[in-house]
Amino acid sequence: MSGNDQEIRGRLAAILATLGSDLVERDTAVRLALLATLAGEHLLLVGPPGTAKSLVARRLHLAVGGAYFERLLTRFSVPEELFGPLSIKGLECDRYERLLDGYLPSATIGFLDEIFKANSAILNSLLTLLNEREFDNGTKRLRTPLATVIGASNELPEDGELDALFDRFLLRLHVDPVSDEGFSSLLALRGVATPAIDEATRLSAEELTAARTAADRVVMPDEVLFMLQEARVFCVAEQIKVSDRRWRKIGELLRMSAWSNGRGQVSKWDCWLLQHCLWNTPSHRERIYGWYCDRIGVSTAANPEELQTCVHGFETELEDVHARKEQSRDNQGKLIFLDNQSQQTTCALVSRQEYREGKKLYILPPRARRDSYHTLDAEKIAEINSKGVEERELNMYGVPRAGKPGEYEQFSKWNGRESHLQDINNEFPSPRKNAQLMQVVPKTRSYLDAQLKELRSVRQRLTKHRTGIQENLISLEQEIIDHLWIEQSFSKVAAVRLAESRAETDRLLKRVETLESGFQRIPVMDPTQCGVRGA
Repeated sequence: MSGNDQEIRGRLAAILATLGSDLVERDTAVRLALLATLAGEHLLLVGPPGTAKSLVARRLHLAVGGAYFERLLTRFSVPEELFGPLSIKGLECDRYERLLDGYLPSATIGFLDEIFKANSAILNSLLTLLNEREFDNGTKRLRTPLATVIGASNELPEDGELDALFDRFLLRLHVDPVSDEGFSSLLALRGVATPAIDEATRLSAEELTAARTAADRVVMPDEVLFMLQEARVFCVAEQIKVSDRRWRKIGELLRMSAWSNGRGQVSKWDCWLLQHCLWNTPSHRERIYGWYCDRIGVSTAANPEELQTCVHGFETELEDVHARKEQSRDNQGKLIFLDNQSQQTTCALVSRQEYREGKKLYILPPRARRDSYHTLDAEKIAEINSKGVEERELNMYGVPRAGKPGEYEQFSKWNGRESHLQDINNEFPSPRKNAQLMQVVPKTRSYLDAQLKELRSVRQRLTKHRTGIQENLISLEQEIIDHLWIEQSFSKVAAVRLAESRAETDRLLKRVETLESGFQRIPVMDPTQCGVRGA
């Protein structure tokens, strides 16, 4: 920005401060009115009567040189009220011409109240005047000095015939009555003071033209183009109709916003204005503003939604890989198991001493019988031995008396009792399967390298995105405090959204780190076994 440009910016800040004095909760209306004038666009104020819509237009005229025109339209308004009466002298000379002095075609600032009451007799000339800044007076098309028109209405148009007129107002603002919080300030106002702006501070027609020429040189970076593309997709999804002409003018408005704030390129903060450019109903504005706040943390480097989907896809892939397992083998190809001490072994089965309620189990001595009256056959002994008996139960059995065939003595009195209990061969064993040592099915080196390469790319994008968020957080306060057109309260909203985006980016980075570790733990397939898994 040249020294002269910086001087104009200082004047803009002074003008805003003056125009907004003694107005309660009309700061946004004043800012948008001045921006519309600077950009050569028009502002529509929609709201109930008595909400200072006309006052904003009258104050705007104080900041810009030239004539001011104001008119209340009705269904019965005729073209003469806006464009001037027919010239009698012209009619005498067979010329159909109007006397334009003092009417809208000769004004720099115009205010049209109840603009949607305009009838078809007025509409065509008004559309040309608003869009081309030209007026057909008889056989001549004249260039007009019109900088901006502030339109006002208590309601939005319902007749489709007025859609073209509605579309001519690039900036739109719904003006509500003063809130409960501002009501006491409203009552404290005394009289109707008219602020004064000296001639040196006012903006001339030449300065407005020069500003628009300078703004045309402002760069539209990829980050902002990306956001505008996303905004268009959002509007289509929300069924918010925005014409191509409107999108083009939005680009010009954002360049003017950047230039007037001393920058050579548009920033995402300038896109705060989208909420006042895209809506067709007040409810649209709220949705667009919510979308914009959500998209603050989005950049060309990283779209959180896209990366969320990408990371989730990797997590699903990793879970699927880890879910497919096979038993490990040693260097000789033997299957590996884990014993009860979690030690690796190639033995599938192991005999383990069995207990019942903490008491060791044994097998019966050979040819044991239940008591002195019942001899057990071999099948019965085998059945008992298949379950094992406790030591106290052994005392209920008899064993052959040594040297006396056919006689039995009680186990507890048997002289071979201790040796039977101490012999590990008489402990009741139970064959158990050792646990299989399972491992993830190995993957080829090329597969693993490809996954890790993709994850590194995602991590780099996230890291770059996080750096951008941090830079925005650092510069946020200063940029918005000095921004001519953004509401100051937005800085808190933006700071919260950026902090949330940074936290979400940190979570995604941790998930990517976990994924990289997970893929690195997958065993690599032996090249000699490729195609012969399970052999």
